[in-house]
Amino acid sequence: ILTIIETISLFIQPIALAVRLTANITAGHLLIHLIGGATLALINVSTITAIVTFTILVLPTILKFAVALIQAYVFTLLASLYLHDNT
Repeated sequence: ILTIIETISLFIQPIALAVRLTANITAGHLLIHLIGGATLALINVSTITAIVTFTILVLPTILKFAVALIQAYVFTLLASLYLHDNT
């Protein structure tokens, strides 16, 4: 029974990495898409509000870039740890 549990854990680890990476990417894209859509909708209503919203849009973009760097580091580190454990 221990062999079955170890085999399942070997397959679950890369799937967990992929799900985590996908969730972070999707959340960032969704946030930027929603704020960008609000900016486009507000251009016709009020230019000043659209500029403020665009400024707010820049902040999550910078945050998304920072999160992408951290996620790449964590993904690489965990993948190398998983591969080292399995050899």
